[in-house]
Amino acid sequence: MKKILITGVAGLIGSHFATYLLDNGYDVIGIDNLTGGYLDFVDERLKKNKKFYKVDLLNVGGLEKVFKKNKPDYVYHFAAYAAEGLSPFIRNFNYTNNLLATVNVINECIKNNVKKIIFTSSMAVYGHGKAPFKEDQFPTPADPYGISKFAVEMDLKQARDQFGLEYSILRPHNVIGIRQNIWDTYRNVIGIWIRETILGNDLRIFGDGKQKRAFSDIFYCLKPFEKLMFDHNGEIFNIGSDKEYEIVEAAKILVKVANEFGFKPKIKFAEARNEVKHAYSSHEKAKRMLDFKDNTDLEKTIREMFAWALKQPQRKSKKMDYEIEKGMYNSWK
Repeated sequence: MKKILITGVAGLIGSHFATYLLDNGYDVIGIDNLTGGYLDFVDERLKKNKKFYKVDLLNVGGLEKVFKKNKPDYVYHFAAYAAEGLSPFIRNFNYTNNLLATVNVINECIKNNVKKIIFTSSMAVYGHGKAPFKEDQFPTPADPYGISKFAVEMDLKQARDQFGLEYSILRPHNVIGIRQNIWDTYRNVIGIWIRETILGNDLRIFGDGKQKRAFSDIFYCLKPFEKLMFDHNGEIFNIGSDKEYEIVEAAKILVKVANEFGFKPKIKFAEARNEVKHAYSSHEKAKRMLDFKDNTDLEKTIREMFAWALKQPQRKSKKMDYEIEKGMYNSWK
């Protein structure tokens, strides 16, 4: 039985993938510091079998113990703080948690002879490139979050060249579904809108709402994630939905669903942010090499998320400590 270690196992992607692997007979070990995910989201089998570890990836000693005790064959590194728009204002936090923490994981993979690490990078590495983004476009990240992800991609190549650590890179984008952290005020626009609707607030759109994004149901990502365990070493894959929406279109879909649940949110426009206008990807490579099929139905997924959110306990939204306040958007002050 192959041993798979998942970082960020209490988050959206990690929790779903852990359940998928357990259902398919894998031995799964999970790590999360529970700052962006919740213990409720961790598969009960991990907790029952004492295979869940509340460990911060910056805690080198704690991380070493988990690797030495479990000796994983493969590592899926999902843990990150993916607040792209916030990252210029929390530069130290961003690089510490998204770059240095990942280096600690890579070090342990090398030291413990892990067969392969599968790393979730981000569409953010493409920056202001031409959409739909393709894997052969040279990354030109436009914010510290994208920079940190591209730095890890380069570090993985070096680790493979020098130490033989195999890797594959995923660049998923706007993944949504139940168990998303809808209480984070800085990331995951669909989750933010659902939370604000339930609280009786308006749906804020920053700028003119013409920004284009594609939203991907986590369900369709799981099988291609698994396939990377055994093949396509050194390859990079975009994973996500082919259907892009203007942000205002997505907001109108959410309003429609909210009305079904008895909520009447209004769409309000706020100051524009410094962000990439059109950000969505081509998935032809994943379709060709991973047999990837995405059938995301945005309205259906939002409806599932809304029903789930209504059953969740009240959770407090976290306010970040800004390192830089110059140019801070009014909505975050």
